[in-house]
Amino acid sequence: MRTLIVFMLLSFSSLSQAAVGVFPDSTFQNLDHGLYWFGYGDSWQKAVPGQSNAYFGNSKPTVIYIHGWQNGSTQKKNRETFNRKDAGGPDLDLAHAWLAAGYNVGVLYWNQFADEGEVKDAEAKIWTATGPRAMRWRNSSGVYSNGPTKSVGDLLFDHYKNNMTSYTGNNVRILGHSLGNQVAIILSKKISDAVSAGTMPSRLLPKRVALLDPFYSNQAKSWLNNRWVGEVSRTYVSELKTKGVICEAYRSSSVTNTIFVGDANTGLMKMTAFTELKPWYFGSTQQTEKHNAAVWHYLWSFSSNSPLIRGTSNQAASAKTSDSRITTLMNGTKKLVHDQGAYSKEPSDDNLKEANR
Repeated sequence: MRTLIVFMLLSFSSLSQAAVGVFPDSTFQNLDHGLYWFGYGDSWQKAVPGQSNAYFGNSKPTVIYIHGWQNGSTQKKNRETFNRKDAGGPDLDLAHAWLAAGYNVGVLYWNQFADEGEVKDAEAKIWTATGPRAMRWRNSSGVYSNGPTKSVGDLLFDHYKNNMTSYTGNNVRILGHSLGNQVAIILSKKISDAVSAGTMPSRLLPKRVALLDPFYSNQAKSWLNNRWVGEVSRTYVSELKTKGVICEAYRSSSVTNTIFVGDANTGLMKMTAFTELKPWYFGSTQQTEKHNAAVWHYLWSFSSNSPLIRGTSNQAASAKTSDSRITTLMNGTKKLVHDQGAYSKEPSDDNLKEANR
């Protein structure tokens, strides 16, 4: 069963100059985490507080992606970019359509903390700095070193807060894949709390949060007051919805919701605009590819018209679907299930059907 939870998610770097899709060895040998902005063709520049960035506009709508478990990625010197061909996706720049529509496109990286052989050790770091492995991080030689005294949730909140101070827009969307969905939820909760406390402007509260093949481990955690991570995630999402945050979720594999591996968290899925994707162009044993499909399918779907619900003219959920429509789906009583287009990777031919949640 463990082979079914090989999550192939990658990471990012610390140089502040612009570069194209290549990261220096120092990125993996030294500890690096934080927010990177992207341009066309996988060009990138790390966000540094107080410094201008070639790929960030103060008033633009903004989408920020957060990866998940990174077992073994640092020694391979791998980091995710917006071309997902190595993860079973298309050989395309999946940021292109977003950039062309005027978006800032970013990634929040915590890859060296997430580089653990046991997924639950990486998961703990999202919530606490005093879990089973504390905040140790791995370098490209495979050696672990002691890390900071803040959790991943706190560290990435600091990066967001410090680098978005000049933002004057009001449209931020956060995407979280696998374990990264927990980071997206915690980050959004911390932003919401700061807005409520008057220490952060309300325009920085995410308008929309997308959970992409989300993963939550089973069982109560001592480092979470003997609660399940899925349970706490539900509490946070419920609260975020009262603040006007729109939540959508997409499941693309069985990796994240079998009793042996992860908590299906059905209660949380019912709180969202929930879609079951069926990437049947992959075989039943290709669970890693199916797990990754949620990321590139969502990013790619922004290039197409919103899919329709079978037999109706009503829109189904996708990255292109309007906030108002996703809100309607979120507050409805049905989930959506991939129907037509399940055997092709292109989102443009998708059609979905309704089913009971």
